[in-house]
Amino acid sequence: MKHIAIVNGPNLNLLGVREPHIYGNETFEDYLEGLRMRFPDVDIEYYQSNVEGEMINFLHSCMGKKQGIILNAGAYTHTSIALADAISAISIPVIEVHISNVLAREEYRKTSYIASQCVGSISGLGMMGYELAIRYFM
Repeated sequence: MKHIAIVNGPNLNLLGVREPHIYGNETFEDYLEGLRMRFPDVDIEYYQSNVEGEMINFLHSCMGKKQGIILNAGAYTHTSIALADAISAISIPVIEVHISNVLAREEYRKTSYIASQCVGSISGLGMMGYELAIRYFM
């Protein structure tokens, strides 16, 4: 069995309510339930935090326990060297996922401080990006 963590950053706890024209109407918890049903042979741990340091602590806690991490760092993608350093330090493959197409949005969203530390990036495919990342790890 693969052990994978999904880590969502700031404001992603509001999926289903926050800007549905960009992020859709589905809550992440509802999506996660379906994801777990589609991948019964994958142990998916879910973690969400609006706090950068808590996200870093969670990434550190995955060492020796997870074979892959799916990270939607939200706005921290564009600001956090500390998250990039944490990804580099843990030696676990990380896939960067964004629900919206960040390259088609505001200029500041086109910079990712974490991308260079990730094995890949998926952007703009809605929630399906998480499923595609799981398929990569399988």
